[in-house]
Amino acid sequence: MLLPHIKQPGDLKSLSVEELASLAEEIRSFLIEKLSVTGGHLASNLGVVELTIALHYCYNSPKDKMIYDVGHQAYVHKILTGRMDRFDTLRQRDGLCGFVKRSESEHDVWEAGHSSTSLSAAMGMALARDLKGEDNKVIAMIGDGALTGGMAFEALNHIGHERKNLMVILNDNEMSIAPNVGAMHNYLSKIRSDRHYLRAKDELEVLLKKIPAIGGKLAKSAGRVKDSLKYMMVPGVLFEELGLTYLGPVDGHDLPKLIETFQQADNVTGPVLVHVVTTKGKGYKPAEADSHKWHGISPYKIESGQVLKAVGNPMYTEIFGRTLIELAEQDERIVAVTPAMPGGSGLVPFSKEFPSRMIDVGIAEQHAATMCAALAMEGLKPVFAVYSTFMQRAYDQIVHDICRHNVNVMFAIDRAGFVGADGETHHGVFDVAFLRHIPNLVLMMPKDENELRHMMKTALDYEDGPIAYRYPRVNVVGVPLDKELQAISIGSWELLRKGEGFAVIASGPMLQVATEAAEAMKREGLQVGVVNARFLKPLDEDMLRELARQHTKLIVLEEASEAGSLGSAVLEFYAKAEIQEAQVRLMGIPDLFVEHGSIKEQRAEVGLTIEDVCLKLRKWAAEPAYGMGQSV
Repeated sequence: MLLPHIKQPGDLKSLSVEELASLAEEIRSFLIEKLSVTGGHLASNLGVVELTIALHYCYNSPKDKMIYDVGHQAYVHKILTGRMDRFDTLRQRDGLCGFVKRSESEHDVWEAGHSSTSLSAAMGMALARDLKGEDNKVIAMIGDGALTGGMAFEALNHIGHERKNLMVILNDNEMSIAPNVGAMHNYLSKIRSDRHYLRAKDELEVLLKKIPAIGGKLAKSAGRVKDSLKYMMVPGVLFEELGLTYLGPVDGHDLPKLIETFQQADNVTGPVLVHVVTTKGKGYKPAEADSHKWHGISPYKIESGQVLKAVGNPMYTEIFGRTLIELAEQDERIVAVTPAMPGGSGLVPFSKEFPSRMIDVGIAEQHAATMCAALAMEGLKPVFAVYSTFMQRAYDQIVHDICRHNVNVMFAIDRAGFVGADGETHHGVFDVAFLRHIPNLVLMMPKDENELRHMMKTALDYEDGPIAYRYPRVNVVGVPLDKELQAISIGSWELLRKGEGFAVIASGPMLQVATEAAEAMKREGLQVGVVNARFLKPLDEDMLRELARQHTKLIVLEEASEAGSLGSAVLEFYAKAEIQEAQVRLMGIPDLFVEHGSIKEQRAEVGLTIEDVCLKLRKWAAEPAYGMGQSV
């Protein structure tokens, strides 16, 4: 066994290439075993085992900067940098993060949970290196999917312009290398990166220019011939035109070829792009057969690949997908739009029913938002299905192209609130704050799956501008579903439970917390009302006025940032209306990023549990100014 002896990347350098290949198989077995218990991103990591080993074999981390795009494919990197013994804690509270984490290791130089950032980070680190007069390597890894993000092309354009020494590794797991052209590609890579060839090419151009009268013309002609050959023979001509030397494609599971290619890349002055072709899920048949399913996976049985999912109600995502099909059957204007998340957003069944009305734009949230605006302007009903955390990337387009035009785009905002093991890069806790202040937008959140269905009908019937419904990454409540869907009156709240002197205003899963807290306080003699604030914008101003008139003490409970969300909206309303008798206290997510763990643990960390609500109510009730008040 080689793996137990690898404590740091430098330990690889004493191994032969044959031993590195054996190590790769040990790492695959380790990942398959450990993730069968914890779950995590399996397919993407099995696909980069040899690539990661080759990088750490050829370069010297952390002096040489290895930058992973997104970071969910960095498990092998974590293993090779001294964290193998922590894999039993993967994605658990206070355990190993499922993404690159700077606080975990000096070898983690860049962390991101959103794609297409690695090239910009690499450019920044290359510029910093040169400004400081240092000599380290800078290596950015980016997938073919992430390369659809506009930010990646912005970075490529700048990298090619500045001509800094850095290497981009394009991890392409969608293509295969055709045998009849592989030899030519390998030959071109070797010839074009050979230092003698590069020097000879430059010297020939200098010599031609020195020939009196005709030298300049000859040099230009030679350049044109060279460019013509390049267009005919070099597969990476796009990158060449952007100013990067293209090497590849290279088999990402061939360790000798990977090592040779990296050595060739080191001979090139300026930016280099190495095109590596890998197989997602490599070495584990279930993951190879369905890399989409095994991208992020729950615990499973190794032998069969059977996923060990707890039996229970479906997720809100599934209810959304089913209901959208129902509505699309009734209204042919509905078009579903997703930024590379058809599976995660519950749209795969929709795509099978309505293939021409399903648009996957790739990792391009900005483009998706603006495109939705244009679809709406042309009379269609676009449904932009997007995770809350990824919606952040389209903020300007939502403001400028959708809300400013007041076009009828429907937002289906998934993963609202805490998301658990993916942690702080994926929580959907900021969208209420960054959406509710934008003019023209209506924002809703359902108390259960039945109300979600009615909200989807509400959004479809709404014609006055953009409208959004957000829902969490949890199992649904399990209530009966109405067959006939009805639109909900815009801005109307719902009194779920009457109280005396106190009420909790909440939405989504926090309503269950509020209801259970109210039931607990009833046993202590305190009658607490519960209000379903299903519209986060506009507010139910009539109900807020009535609650204040009755001198009801209000707790606004929300699984969203305390700054700028529903609680802020309630306070702003009372301040603007000059209602001085209103008494409001907030319970939301404080000014911090909440790390990975279970949703239950995350709520406990920030004080959003039943016990926390009861404690807040007890303390408030014990204050001298308390009076029983009137019914709410």
